[in-house]
Order: sequence, then C-alpha cells, then structure tokens
Amino acid sequence: MLVPGVARTGMPMNVALLEFGDGHAARVVRPCRFADVAAAVAGLGLRGQRPVLVVVGGAAGLDEANKKRLFTLFGSALVPVVASRQAVVVDGGTDSGVMQLVGQARAAAGASFPLVGVAAEKTVILPGDGAEPGDRAPLERNHTHFVLVPGSSWGDESPWLSSVATEIAGSAPSATVLINGGEISFQDVAHSLKANRPVLAVAGTGRTADRIAAAVHDHHTDERAAQLAGSPLVIAVPWAEDPAAVRAALEELMGPEVLRSRPSSAPDRPGWLP
Repeated sequence: MLVPGVARTGMPMNVALLEFGDGHAARVVRPCRFADVAAAVAGLGLRGQRPVLVVVGGAAGLDEANKKRLFTLFGSALVPVVASRQAVVVDGGTDSGVMQLVGQARAAAGASFPLVGVAAEKTVILPGDGAEPGDRAPLERNHTHFVLVPGSSWGDESPWLSSVATEIAGSAPSATVLINGGEISFQDVAHSLKANRPVLAVAGTGRTADRIAAAVHDHHTDERAAQLAGSPLVIAVPWAEDPAAVRAALEELMGPEVLRSRPSSAPDRPGWLP
C-alpha cells in the first residue's frame, strides 16, 4: 500500500510510505532524471555528511547454501561496522541474494541504520501487487527507504545506485563491498570507481568477487576483471569463513567509529525510520 507523503525539506519530490503489511514500512521516492537524485535524497531525509557502505553482488544467482554460509559475514562484519559508524547502507533493494542478507542481518541485530534500496521500477514487485511477477523480484521488507528509478531491465539501476550513495555521503567516507556477484556486479564496481569510491572485493564468496580478487593479485581471469582490478581503489581481502579480515578492511575504509548515543525517541525495532 502506498500512502502519500511530503518531503520534509519542502523540495518538489513526492515521498510516499510503502507498507509491507507486517509492521514494516519504508519511505519511497521516484526520481525521473539524474538531476532529481539530490532532491530525492533530501526528500527522504538522508542528505548530509553520513558515511555510506554500498553493498553489491549476488542476487538470484546466489543459492540458498551460499546465502546460509555468507550470513555470518553480514552479521559479524558488515552490520557491526555500519552501526558503529552510524553509516547508511545502499544496495539494490530486492528480496534476493546479498540484499536479502543485509536486510535480515540488520533485523537480527536490531540495528537502526538506514538501509536504502535503489531499484529500477519495472523490475520489482511492490507489496500488494497481484500481477504475475514475470522477471520481477519483490522488495526486501527490512529496508527503510527505496529509490525507484526509471528502467525495465536488471542493471538499469546501477548508475543511479552509485549516484544516490554519493549524494548521501557528501564529503563523508564511502566504500563499496562486493560479495559474490554476476554480470551486473561488473557495472556496479565500474560506477563506484567512476565516483572515486574504493571497492573491497571479498575473495572466497564466489563468481565476480573472486575473479576481481584474483586479478588484484595478478591472477588474471578475464579482461574485465583485470581492468577493474588495475585501479588503485580496488582491494581484495580473503574471507576463508572468517569475517575478521573483512571487518578490519571495512573499518579502515569507513573511517573512525562514531561514539554518539542513540536518540531517545528511536524505538527499539528494526523498522525504525530515522
């Protein structure tokens, strides 16, 4: 269900409330042009100097066995670092792969950091949509904000995702973490590098992440991986079932921990919208 809302900044961007029907809700905006990204972020109340972690990687191609194996990585490395930095996570927003895992890990930890999904409008299924899904995917219910952008193909959201992350971060630290991944992940990494955002490829998580990580260490797997790995902004850390190395790398990329008490008005529930 969509309930009309108003941008708190007074900017001309329609903000709505997306209700999942189970106590979870998220704010949603629909920018039509790249020039509208700043207004969209401001309308969501996220514009400012906040550290940002972009999470990209496997979606439908990440099977259940690997998702179960990788959940520890999210719960023990990504979520604690984001929470300690009072950062924002930006990802593709669907209920699949790494996006599903970060949403579930956030909920399991009772964390309150903003989780922003950026998705092409015609590739996703909104709550209450009874139409046949086709090639579309549902949105992940633990996300707090969504930016739905023009597009009907997977990957159309990639440049928008990078732009949203840049706008939220401003001059604050931002980084991209690549876990597993398919063809679109190459685009996501390229857009992060174009935005001068460092990329951490987590080796041992499979597919694109492993190919880029191998290329970082001069074990070229293909030309695309080698080209991306040639950037000084790309680093690779082996996971080997131990999140400690990944956590340490993220802590360095995301800057110093922020010691600030949580607002007393923030309710203790994962769906809190700051």
